[in-house]
Amino acid sequence: MAEAEQIAREDALTREGFRHACHIMLYGDSSAELFGKTPIKHIVLMQMRFDGLLGFPGGLVNPSKETLEAGLSRELHEEVGVAVPVGVDDHVSSCLSPSCPQLITHFYIKKMTESELKEIERAAVTTATDHGLEVLGMVRVPLYFLKNGGGLPYFLSHSFISNSRAQLLSALKHCRLLSHGELEKAVRQAEQMRRTHSDDPH
Repeated sequence: MAEAEQIAREDALTREGFRHACHIMLYGDSSAELFGKTPIKHIVLMQMRFDGLLGFPGGLVNPSKETLEAGLSRELHEEVGVAVPVGVDDHVSSCLSPSCPQLITHFYIKKMTESELKEIERAAVTTATDHGLEVLGMVRVPLYFLKNGGGLPYFLSHSFISNSRAQLLSALKHCRLLSHGELEKAVRQAEQMRRTHSDDPH
């Protein structure tokens, strides 16, 4: 996958002939433990898309009719059933899409409380208009390491839409949810799994 070229938000909005897509990573801290011994530490929400790929909530917006943030909030209401307020302060990056010509992807990060995130998970199933259609379900990113690559490495070995895998990794680093060494370890193990799967004749 080609590396996405970053551009300034203001520059992105002045370019003609481009479509714009906004996506967001909603996350928060958690005191829960897996099986009472492995700290969950943080909740990071992604979603399973209609095409079977993992991605972040969001979608196409039209800057000529709405601000990027208003468009993202509208998309969130459709996909997770809650009108999450999004501000310019939540904006992290704007990139030229490496997989889709004439598309600029804008990425946001918003920290929320554990109860707010749980409410989004509930609403995504019960009230979101896109549930079961464009969105097949919300998923939490496992930020821990288990035996044989379980947890984050195994999660990263799955298939992601466009540059969302790179967005996830940069966001985890940006928010300091994992150390640089932990991220490198997860990526290395995930790549080993992908190679093993591709070599498997079954």
